Amino acid sequence: MKYMEEFVIKGGRVFCYKNSIDGDVLDILVKDGKIVNIGRGLVSKNVIDADGLYVFPGFIDMHVHLREPGGESKETILTGTKAAAKGGITTVVAMANTNPRIDSPEVYFDVLNRIKRKAVVNVIQVANSTKGMEGKEVSEMGLLKELGCYIFSDDGNPISDPRVMYRVLMYSKNFDVIILEHPEELSLSDEGVINLGKKSLELGVRGIPNSSESIAVARNILLAQDTGAYLHLQHISTKESVELIRWAKGKNIKITCEVTPHHLILTDDSINSHLDTNKKMNPPLRSEEDRLALIQAIKDGTIDVIATDHAPHTIFEKSLGLQEAPFGTIGLETALISVYTYLVKNNIISMLELVRLFSYNPSRILRLYDKGHISVNADADIVIFDPSPRRIVKEEFFVSKGKNSCFLGMEMYGEVRYTFVSGNMVYPFRDDS
Repeated sequence: MKYMEEFVIKGGRVFCYKNSIDGDVLDILVKDGKIVNIGRGLVSKNVIDADGLYVFPGFIDMHVHLREPGGESKETILTGTKAAAKGGITTVVAMANTNPRIDSPEVYFDVLNRIKRKAVVNVIQVANSTKGMEGKEVSEMGLLKELGCYIFSDDGNPISDPRVMYRVLMYSKNFDVIILEHPEELSLSDEGVINLGKKSLELGVRGIPNSSESIAVARNILLAQDTGAYLHLQHISTKESVELIRWAKGKNIKITCEVTPHHLILTDDSINSHLDTNKKMNPPLRSEEDRLALIQAIKDGTIDVIATDHAPHTIFEKSLGLQEAPFGTIGLETALISVYTYLVKNNIISMLELVRLFSYNPSRILRLYDKGHISVNADADIVIFDPSPRRIVKEEFFVSKGKNSCFLGMEMYGEVRYTFVSGNMVYPFRDDS
């Protein structure tokens, strides 16, 4: 049964950062889409047996490209949200680098209607920070805020002009909205393919230096300090960026940031050839020194969130060489199992820390106060996860239209058994879904 008015998740090992529940064996009673009781010995006519399984609040992915409208050959709202459900992600924040751009009420409402009809998990639709994502003129934030939009980003493009970025931050402060910014100095990264280092020299392609990110991070931190506005920095990848953000937080500048699973797990040394284009992304995979700095930063709280930057492309696009293929890797279905395998199982972070990074912290940043935790009266966005199964990641694993995973061929542990969104079982899929 896909929807049950009332059910109990029985005897699972529950993880909730907010309530400091760290693997306790508990029952969770759900009714009408909400958690109504947590304890032992709870009863219902509908029982989900979670014995030996992990139970935690659904992941909230702050950085996803669903590609619709305009990029349906790569992904759709339906396929992308089904991929999220399979990966244990119950809320996604959809970027606005679509075609047309989401910078007007007409396009915004069109996409909201598509989401209402097609999405199987919660989707928060972003609008553009600047008109047309051109980085020249601030979008109609006030009007879009009145229509319900409260998150803005030009992700895919940085806002290169500091005067425009200053205005974006001032507008965001005045309208109490959230800015997600892609930190990149294009004059340093332009025509770059992979990280600047031994691998770029070995393959004979132009490299992207760490400074292309860290210079933009520094500029954006100082603009946030000047304006007093809040700013979230996307897909941090370098040790220098980590050091700058750590400094900013020490100064109480209103900064948060995210890191992707692939930057926590892989380095540019894993790129094998000019055809290994699934490992071409922006920012690029960096050095082992950078990767270790990122891990330290998620452990000490400098980095707030893990987010996938799910970026699907067609098989043809990724069949081109490193120079020609587009940047991007998919990540929704492997987010949980990759970080569980390579960080949790290796005792680098705990399961509770993973829930903090991928459920609780995003819920606070995005003001989703009824999500991201297992509490009475919270939304029943819940994942039941089996940590035991082992698999080699292959293309047939993915329901995403994009198969361009940087983790293809890698061994991973774990499997999502059930995903609930407001008490509605959205995974496993029904035959007609």
